[in-house]
Amino acid sequence: MNAPRLIVGLGNPGADYADTRHNVGFWFVDRLASELKAILAPQAKFFGSVGRAGELYLLEPATFMNRSGQAVAALARFYRIDAAEILVVHDDLDLPPGSIRLKQGGGNGGHNGLKDIQAQLGTPDFWRLRLGIGHPGDRAEVANFVLKPPRREERELIDAALDRCLIAWPKLAAGDTAAAQRILHVKP
Repeated sequence: MNAPRLIVGLGNPGADYADTRHNVGFWFVDRLASELKAILAPQAKFFGSVGRAGELYLLEPATFMNRSGQAVAALARFYRIDAAEILVVHDDLDLPPGSIRLKQGGGNGGHNGLKDIQAQLGTPDFWRLRLGIGHPGDRAEVANFVLKPPRREERELIDAALDRCLIAWPKLAAGDTAAAQRILHVKP
């Protein structure tokens, strides 16, 4: 892995969505910004809130999830950031709460944010930090499930996963994927 130059947290804008499962990407970027002492501020030309720590950019798209690629592509093109230098942090229904997986490329698993980023960048070859939120068990309930806050015990597991992500951050920042995965890929 190249050292990332852009960290994107996926979520939906607005107070109504702030505490929902779909916003775990925002939760991570908020924590990382705090850790790095970076201030996220709205930037219209990048369709979201952007922060900077040295050569690293942090982005929370202000578009809804299914239009996330607009913000990612605008910032990546402007600063000439390659897909391999982008880490997208997002919720994952296929992982139980508290589980984390780091990978590069692959499919989008039906995730509308990833789908749009792939379309806007023209490649699936960006990195993903997949944060487990669990599955409602019924496919018809997925939209309702991701737009609701996690139960207390789920939130505790997700918060612990976010803590592990921050512990792994120095390894990620250095591009040491294997070392980061040893921290991240443990059972909650």
